[in-house]
Amino acid sequence: MNDSFHPAILYLEDGTYFKGWSLINLTNCLGEVVFNTGMTGYQEIITDPSYSGQIITFTYPEIGNTGFNNEDDESHHIHAAGIILKNFCQHSSNWRSQISFVDYIVKYKIPHIFGIDTRSLTKHLRDRGAMNGCISTRVFDFSALQNLLLLSPTMQGLDLVKKVTAKDSYVWNPSLVPRFNFSHLDYKLLKLFPTNLSSVNILVVDFGVKHNILSRLSKFGCNIQVMPANIEINTILAAQPDGILLSNGPGDPSVVSYGVCLVRDLIRVTNIPIFGICMGHQILSLALGANTFKLRFGHRGLNHPAGVSQKAEITSQNHGFAVNLTYDLAQVTHLNLNDSTIAGILHVNKPVFSVQYHPEASPGPHDSDYLFGAFIKLVHLIKEKSSKARDKII
Repeated sequence: MNDSFHPAILYLEDGTYFKGWSLINLTNCLGEVVFNTGMTGYQEIITDPSYSGQIITFTYPEIGNTGFNNEDDESHHIHAAGIILKNFCQHSSNWRSQISFVDYIVKYKIPHIFGIDTRSLTKHLRDRGAMNGCISTRVFDFSALQNLLLLSPTMQGLDLVKKVTAKDSYVWNPSLVPRFNFSHLDYKLLKLFPTNLSSVNILVVDFGVKHNILSRLSKFGCNIQVMPANIEINTILAAQPDGILLSNGPGDPSVVSYGVCLVRDLIRVTNIPIFGICMGHQILSLALGANTFKLRFGHRGLNHPAGVSQKAEITSQNHGFAVNLTYDLAQVTHLNLNDSTIAGILHVNKPVFSVQYHPEASPGPHDSDYLFGAFIKLVHLIKEKSSKARDKII
């Protein structure tokens, strides 16, 4: 336990500031200040590539009670630009904990500030919208901090996918990345999903994929190949996937033009089933002719209701952009029931669908985990129909 605290300041681009403390004497940390309302899941959040370029405010008043372990990371790196919290737990207590929250923060030198009124900050961001901010333990001059923020890019128009996508294609091997076994999900899978289905080959386009998406696919017996977001369509076709998953990711989807063009071409020239999650949902929507817009403060939490026709799922969400439906090629399957933004679409005549939320829900509820099963069943159905069509030709 590090007992030395350093004075720290959080300065927002509109001139609002909060004074607190830091466990490390850090250099200036810049990013978009957002808030997450989840009561748990801080380890998954910090290592989620979708949070690249963002400083995360945890609204739950005490963070770190369960420590950190080697199984719940959503990637191999820490992607959050920084974290903001009211208080941290000095002595983690959980049977899976391998390092305390405090020791983890110090070991990996994660920029942070604690001891501030996170309720006041959250209300400010809710009223004024997410905005750029700076955490510093060395610079306290407001003019200097404001100048730093003037040089910091805004999230709108920022392509962060290039920063987090895989450099090269790889085959996912679940044994190399330990994951906690959700026994209740496996029980439901055995009950509801046929065990006699053959393995299918799923290609994941990596816009910033979370490990648990790959883990859930592997639980359904999929052979998984992950490819970078800037992959060429000919490379994908050469791999002969049975299905394609468009992953989550950070930044502004409207500037990921290479991803939009790729998906547009895939839909035009193939009948391969496609499933989009979060950023993947936005990329798919843009490929179908929709447009996206920036939300005032985004949807980040574990209890967002999504559904339609008086049916709802409680979902895990993390996005700052949403989709405007201005086209006839897809129908809306889900709405965010807090603000009626589009949360799910289905192509009218292609095996293509997507959701704005996270069915892998890590962290979060598992109401929508069934979507993975629905995707795999769709893949098998299309594969079977294609096989029968080829047999008739022969």
